[in-house]
Order: sequence, then C-alpha cells, then structure tokens
Amino acid sequence: MDKHRIALFIDADNAPAARFDLVLQELAKYGVVNIRKAYGNWKSPNLKSWEDVLHEYAIQPIQQFDLTKGKNATDMALVIDAMDVLYTRNVDIIALVSSDCDFTPLVTRALADGKEVMGFGERKTPGAFVNSCSRFLYLDQPETAALPEQKQLKNLKSDTRLISLLRQAVDAVADEDGWAKLGPVGAHISNQTSFDSRNYGFKKLSDLFAAIDLFEIKKDNNFGHLVRDRKRAKQAVSSAD
Repeated sequence: MDKHRIALFIDADNAPAARFDLVLQELAKYGVVNIRKAYGNWKSPNLKSWEDVLHEYAIQPIQQFDLTKGKNATDMALVIDAMDVLYTRNVDIIALVSSDCDFTPLVTRALADGKEVMGFGERKTPGAFVNSCSRFLYLDQPETAALPEQKQLKNLKSDTRLISLLRQAVDAVADEDGWAKLGPVGAHISNQTSFDSRNYGFKKLSDLFAAIDLFEIKKDNNFGHLVRDRKRAKQAVSSAD
C-alpha cells in the first residue's frame, strides 16, 4: 500500500524544539515526510535550541528577518510555501508545528483542498487553530497528568465540552442496548474535531473512557472494546420498568 506523502512546516518562533522527536514519531504512523522546512530568524538567540534539531532531522531552515520591531515575516513565508505545495506538489497531509492561531485560515484552505492537516503545538495554542486541524497533538504534558487520580477524574468530569463530545459520539453509534464499539466512536469524534486522548493524559481512547466513571467499558468478542453511557443505560432501565 502506498504511503501518504507529508509536507511539514515548522513555525520555529512559536514551537518548542525539545519535543520535536514526538512530531516525527507521530507522522511516521501516517506516511513519509518528504518536505521538511522550519521558518524563523535564525540569527536570533531565541532559536538556538533548534540548531541541533535541524541537523539531526534534515530540516531545511528558511531565514526570515524581523523586518519590523515586534513583528516577523515567518508566518507569511510559511503560508506562501504551504500554498505553493498545495498547488504544485502531490501531498496528502500538511503538518504544521506552531502555537500560533494565525495559521487557522491556512488549515481551512488545505482541508477544502482535500488534504488532512495535522497540528502540533503547546497548550497555549488558541482553540480556533486546534479545532480546525484534522488532528492536533500537544507537545507539552497535560497539567492533569501530575495530579492525584481523584483530582484528575474531577477535572475530566468538569470538562463539559469533553463529556458532551464523548456522550454524543457514543449515542450516535450505540446499539439498542446502548453499547457502542470504540472504533466507530473514535471515528465519529474525529469527524467533528481534532480530538486526541493523549492531550488528556491517556495513551488510548479506551483508557480515557475507563478513567471517567460516567461510562461503562468492556471488551467484546473480537478483542475490541464496547462503551456505554451509564446515565443513558439507567434511563433505559427506568423506561423498561
């Protein structure tokens, strides 16, 4: 089977160099990174941490001087090159490493062109950019990971957007008994937003569901997992009585 072709664009001014290995590990699951470019003012001491990364991973540095104080030309140069790739190169996935919301229009344009867009950045990344990507992975550890288990659970349950997203996905693909296969649940979520369970401190979606006591989870006969909303299950039992 042919591997996807990936074009990687790095906004070095707004991305950490320390976790870059995680970016390539993730992209390797999807295909081959044929284009690797990093943008920034490489004369700035702020980008010193990127120098070894550029050499180690064969990334092409693109120099952009700070033409105006407080501003830089990095964003514009990156967008121009990305649009050139969309029009002239046969790529399947655009990968953006940045914590800057300015790239949101580029993401929506690439999606409209039929490309998948994978984003990587820090937790300070604005939600508009995160949610516009096909998939977005935070490069810094979730704050909940360092908390005690009960505190983690409380934080997860208080995240109304997360709980609503999970409940809606389970409900959308559940059978008449309320059980839903985890694979279709994950696919349904991915069709709505750039969700990744690792951003909440869990390696797999099944681990996230298991940590939240609002859901039941069990293995099915095909070594997969089934999940059910406890609240909906109780309502169904009450209605039957």
